[in-house]
Amino acid sequence: MRVRLEERLRHLSLAQRFMLTSLVILVAGMVGIGQWVGQQIEAGVTHRAAATTALYVDSFVTPQLQELGRAESLTPEHVANLSRLLHDTPLGNDIAAFKVWDAHGRILYSTNASSIGHIFPVQGGLARAWHGEVAARLSNLQDDENDDERANWSRLLEVYSPVRLHGAGQIIAVAEFYQTAGDLQRDINTTRQESWLVVGAIMILIYLLLGGFILSASTTIAHQQVDLNHQIAQLTDLLIQNQDLHERVRGAAARTTALNERFLRRISAELHDGPIQDIGLALLRLDHAIAPCEICSVARSSGAPRNADSDVVQASLHHALREMRAIAAGLSLPHLSQLTLTDTLLHVVRAYERRTSTIVMLHLSALPEQAPLPIKITLYRLIQEALNNAYRHAGGVGQQVCVCSEAMNLIVTIADQGPGFDENQVFGQDERLGLIGMRERVESLGGEFRIDSNIGQGARMTFRLPLPVMEKQYER
Repeated sequence: MRVRLEERLRHLSLAQRFMLTSLVILVAGMVGIGQWVGQQIEAGVTHRAAATTALYVDSFVTPQLQELGRAESLTPEHVANLSRLLHDTPLGNDIAAFKVWDAHGRILYSTNASSIGHIFPVQGGLARAWHGEVAARLSNLQDDENDDERANWSRLLEVYSPVRLHGAGQIIAVAEFYQTAGDLQRDINTTRQESWLVVGAIMILIYLLLGGFILSASTTIAHQQVDLNHQIAQLTDLLIQNQDLHERVRGAAARTTALNERFLRRISAELHDGPIQDIGLALLRLDHAIAPCEICSVARSSGAPRNADSDVVQASLHHALREMRAIAAGLSLPHLSQLTLTDTLLHVVRAYERRTSTIVMLHLSALPEQAPLPIKITLYRLIQEALNNAYRHAGGVGQQVCVCSEAMNLIVTIADQGPGFDENQVFGQDERLGLIGMRERVESLGGEFRIDSNIGQGARMTFRLPLPVMEKQYER
């Protein structure tokens, strides 16, 4: 039952839940307020009726009880007067029973003669009356002193009124009388019904006003929620499109990196197979052409020197051949797809050391076994370019390369202890196009690039590349 109720509540809207909860609260409040108002009405009506009757009784009964100020019992004359007063006058028609109590809880007089002389505890309304208070209540006649009254009535208005000595104000007795509660109960019920109607009408009005307000607010919230859901859906679509576009851009950058290396390899091959072969052939023919001239110049008796221009041409061609071979070697990369990430890093650093005869401190930490080809190409080119810059501008002093992986990122740091430079101006100079290209390479793959350098304090280059950039390996 409870599970079924909870399931039904879950299917209600927020406004329906609020209206149901507010209805329960208002009904509970209406019941509580109605009960409290009914009790106050009952108490007010009871005390008003008791005060009126007590005043009436006091006017006629008190004079018959004045002798109790000097005696402990009533004389037969006063007892007879009380009996006649309570049976032969209109007052007796309103009073169902009458008793007179002394301070010890003893009944000095009663309309039921058999109870005279009985002693009961001084408590409740009797005790309050001895303190000067008129005490009244609608009694169900459950006390021991009400055995006689309980035999004839089920409920009576019970009133205790103090009897005072004339001229002194001293309480000499307590008069207790019981009045039939039929008319009084009808008055109480009528007043209570009217109060319940008023409270109910007010609560219904409050509920209707609250319901109208909640309905209006709920409608507004529902429309706003629909608009918000629509905007969220649009934003989600835009985010998906943006993510897709971002991945496509990064993929294009990765493919461009691989294609650039293919173009560089082709240029390297064309240089090797074209101009380098031609220059080599020219040098070979030039050597053959110079050799007979040297023999002839030796055989001559005049001893004329060989033409100096031929030496210059020969030296220039040898220098051009070395430069072009170095350029071709630099343009061509090894087959990185067949190398692990660690082997790729070792290859670029060791090749640089052999070419420049310098030493590089290489630190590798927690590297993955493999990485996408664009990552390895980018790492190779960036380290190669950074070390070449360190050799060109810092003489290869204090070169360090540190590579580690952290949170699916490759962190690469390349440092030297050269003269350094002003990093605020480095990207604004044409001669720093190498650094600009390095930064563009890193950022095109979604990475971060940073340079820290000051004049006379060396240079430190740090870049981060995310792993993996692409799952697809590109052919070279």
